[in-house]
Amino acid sequence: MTDGLHPHSIIADDTNPALYTNRAMARLKLQYYDEAITDCQACLRLNKSSMKAYHILSQAHQALRNFDDALDNALKAHAIAAETNDKSLSPITSQVLTCKKERWDHLEKRRIREGQELENEAIALMERERDAMVESCSADDEIERKQIQEEWDGKISRLRETFERARADSEKRREVPDWAIDDISFGIMVDPVVTKTGKSYERASLMEHLRKHPSDPLTREPLQPSELRPNLGLRQACDEFLAQNGWAVDW
Repeated sequence: MTDGLHPHSIIADDTNPALYTNRAMARLKLQYYDEAITDCQACLRLNKSSMKAYHILSQAHQALRNFDDALDNALKAHAIAAETNDKSLSPITSQVLTCKKERWDHLEKRRIREGQELENEAIALMERERDAMVESCSADDEIERKQIQEEWDGKISRLRETFERARADSEKRREVPDWAIDDISFGIMVDPVVTKTGKSYERASLMEHLRKHPSDPLTREPLQPSELRPNLGLRQACDEFLAQNGWAVDW
């Protein structure tokens, strides 16, 4: 395979959006991520509803560590797949979860780094203040110098303990709530839909189930995709949970 997999097709018919996504996929596999992005953007100028273009865009941005863009395009691909009942809904749902996890990991690493920098700066400032106060004492007054030293050392120790407790609290792994778990795939729900019985499932896993068995997973009564309704409240709750607990994607 070469980068020029479909170059002549593009030149021969630059109004065909599928040719751009075909070449974008080839470039993605060859790790030509910027070029793949350019092709997807060209496709979307011709067809704003190209699920494939958004999906490839997400993967290319993900490889380039553009986490916000990766998630944004994954969500756009997911919305189109859900609306059209596309068979790619399941892998696209997985891509959404992966993007959310990687974005959370990135933000968490930055939060930890910034917290450590803040701790170091605060302690350095207190140490300078301590040393200045000790130096301002009379050289003969060893008792006062020792008292000041001990007082400031105690403050610094308490500050370190405060930061350490905060780190320990943030690193605690919470349990995944039952309401966020899809009973078919046992993963965290991204786009929950509710059946006639009031039971919610992840759209991708339920649609896959209905393709094989057109019945309610719980009651076994006949069930059609047209009878499903989005559970917007549950979706928002799952979004908020994942935003604060990106680790749960690997649960």
